[in-house]
Amino acid sequence: MPELLAPAGNFISLRAVLENGADAVYFGLDEYNMRANARNFSIDDLAKISEISEEYGAKTYLCTNIILKESQINELKNNLEKISSSEIDGLILSDIGLIEDTVSHGLEAHVSVQENVTNSHTLKTLHKLGAKRAILSRELSIKEITEITAKSPIETEIFIHGAMCMAISGRCFLSYGLYGRSANCGDCLQPCRKNWTLTFEESQNDAVSNTSDVADESFVISQSYDDSYRSNFFSPKDMCMIEYIPELIETGVSSFKIEGRARSPDYGAMVTSVYREAIDSYLDNPDEYEFNPQWMEELGSVFNRGFDTGFYFDIPFETSETNQSKYVKKDIGQVVNYYNKVKVAELRIWDDLKIGDKIMVQGETTGSITHTIDSMQIEGKDVKEVSKNSNVGVLLPHKVRKNDFVYKLIERS
Repeated sequence: MPELLAPAGNFISLRAVLENGADAVYFGLDEYNMRANARNFSIDDLAKISEISEEYGAKTYLCTNIILKESQINELKNNLEKISSSEIDGLILSDIGLIEDTVSHGLEAHVSVQENVTNSHTLKTLHKLGAKRAILSRELSIKEITEITAKSPIETEIFIHGAMCMAISGRCFLSYGLYGRSANCGDCLQPCRKNWTLTFEESQNDAVSNTSDVADESFVISQSYDDSYRSNFFSPKDMCMIEYIPELIETGVSSFKIEGRARSPDYGAMVTSVYREAIDSYLDNPDEYEFNPQWMEELGSVFNRGFDTGFYFDIPFETSETNQSKYVKKDIGQVVNYYNKVKVAELRIWDDLKIGDKIMVQGETTGSITHTIDSMQIEGKDVKEVSKNSNVGVLLPHKVRKNDFVYKLIERS
């Protein structure tokens, strides 16, 4: 059975993915991981992460996957004893110079996708160094992954959902060249996601056209109001492999990884929940397994740039635009109290709310839950709608906590 590995950028996200069935979680420390712009954790948070994850029987992996300079690698090595004492399970490393020290401190060494592992010979070398697992390059096909995994002496891991990068396994200099902020040190400002203007020197052999319905090898280029040509040709769509769970499981890979430590807790909750259901459905009865179209609908309801299958079946060519999620999340209030016996949450709201509205509640212990309002009361009387700056009781079957954040989900037009 493959491990379902989910991202945690903060304690709310951690609880959200664990509540929705993650077998393991991965997270970063400030200054040592590829998501410097996420909130991340401090080294003093690791023991708490371990304690929470243990409640769910989930494993814990710390990302230290940036390019480490001399002072940084020495600092990290000096912190290994403290990291080990927090009882997390392992480190995700992009620097093979840390494998021996990691293992000597009783931690699993997982080699990051930044190492760009594309063959079994590399896996055998990593095994000799003491690595337990390697995350395979994102540029491999399902056929190649199956062949490599069959020959591997260590566990293999692959990404199955989330953002894809324009560069080979994330090795990009665009952000550094434009802003002096290095992607390889976890500080990418993602200029590739912007809408770029295409300029060229005209000659009789040049042809620029709107290519939305052309062959796979063409870029999607659109003509703007000022007659310039613009494109998101640096920005690929998000990976989504929910339709191919049987094929993924048959590769023999040990761990399926969801990308998204910089994304919201509701993203982590939804994506983890959908893949958990699909994986369990296949493993419970492979012969009767059927893809559920509702899974794709649910994945589309949270942040995404459109979906593609990456390099698993072909070379990806479609470019993305902006967030294509089904809902916009609006901050509307906070939990004042929760009454367990009657399963009612008292909310303080600063926006209008009515029966039928879909809300989301998020907190460090609650994680992220969604609920459609079907019963509300003010001072013991049923109401169908309430105006902003009110306190209202909402029937809510899921337990929430004081000071949890409340959002209203508004469907995009």
